[in-house]
Amino acid sequence: MPYLSQRVKDISESQTIAMARKSRELKASGIDIISLSLGEPDFTTPQIIKDAAKKAIDDNFSYYTHVSGYVELREAICKKFKRDNNLDYTAEEIVVSTGAKQSISNAVLCLVNEGDEVIVPSPYWVSYLELLKLAGAKPIIINTTLETNFKITAAQLEKSITPKTRVIIFSTPCNPTGSVYSKQELKEISDVVLSHEDLYVISDEIYEHINYVGGHQSLAQFTGMKERVATINGVSKAYAMTGWRGGILAGPKWLAQACDKMQGQFTSATSSITQKAMHTAMELDYDKYIKPMRDAFLKRRDLVYELIKQIPGFKTNLPEGAFYFFPEISYYFGKSYNGFTIKNGTDMSMYLLDVAHVALVPGAAFGDDNYIRFSYATNEDNLREALKRMKDALEKLK
Repeated sequence: MPYLSQRVKDISESQTIAMARKSRELKASGIDIISLSLGEPDFTTPQIIKDAAKKAIDDNFSYYTHVSGYVELREAICKKFKRDNNLDYTAEEIVVSTGAKQSISNAVLCLVNEGDEVIVPSPYWVSYLELLKLAGAKPIIINTTLETNFKITAAQLEKSITPKTRVIIFSTPCNPTGSVYSKQELKEISDVVLSHEDLYVISDEIYEHINYVGGHQSLAQFTGMKERVATINGVSKAYAMTGWRGGILAGPKWLAQACDKMQGQFTSATSSITQKAMHTAMELDYDKYIKPMRDAFLKRRDLVYELIKQIPGFKTNLPEGAFYFFPEISYYFGKSYNGFTIKNGTDMSMYLLDVAHVALVPGAAFGDDNYIRFSYATNEDNLREALKRMKDALEKLK
């Protein structure tokens, strides 16, 4: 048996990636699979961004850059934060990484020591807990419910803080639930954070522009919070650039310098060509390039919401952002078809893959196996067919 480190044995494979891989394998074998597992826009990268990347190649912009990204890009990111979020950053407070996932990894590894406690509202994005495992941290889970729209309160947060608490990590808009924290809710959370010395927040805001309830609210906007928050963003979702791998961390200078040091040992800078593409993305007109995609996602959300209502036993909130539904499916627990019994969301995901040929992700990946998650970042025909297949397959369960 080959030797592997304990740390890699301890972490789990991303279940979103695992389900996407399984659906690709089934497709390759000739089965017509509709995959709703990955959070990946089906739009193509805007032509103006692709043209910027092509020009960078032709201009031989192919050498190492500063680990945190070339300075003009970081200055453009600062302008974006001022324009969109009314946040004042300097280039020295920005670190460009190979995707928001690396930005989060950098922040975790720079803020957390072994044995530190990190508060994580559940449901949570799949990689949060695995990154904490790698850092040797202890996750403190605050469970939320459908009835609270999957959001924690300031009182719940306060109750969970101990002398060992070092970091809080969460997303808004949220993956997997689509929940969006209001300005007042974030203000109350910021008041709790500021009442505890040496407590920091990793605020994952990658879905900032896929928001259906008004302007995005950043946690770092409140007085005193900019020094306490690592704001995570990137270009994958709003700009349809998942494969380009461009992430952003904005935070106090001391944290940005630490992340630069950490990243310098892992990857150095992200691709110089991706950086040029990101630079153009930061300067795009929202109404012309981003809002049409956001509006399409909203239309799809409303379509899927109506289709879900036709499926007995599915209970869901109305997502206010991102592009996921996270229905509660315990109505089907104990029901069977062809000798297969549904006991949890993991069983349900496998059942729907095998019988309906629709790939989803079990809620266990996000902290609650009473749920399943599926993305509506695909075309309306696919969504109609997927929901029909799911409904037909669920009707077979008795």
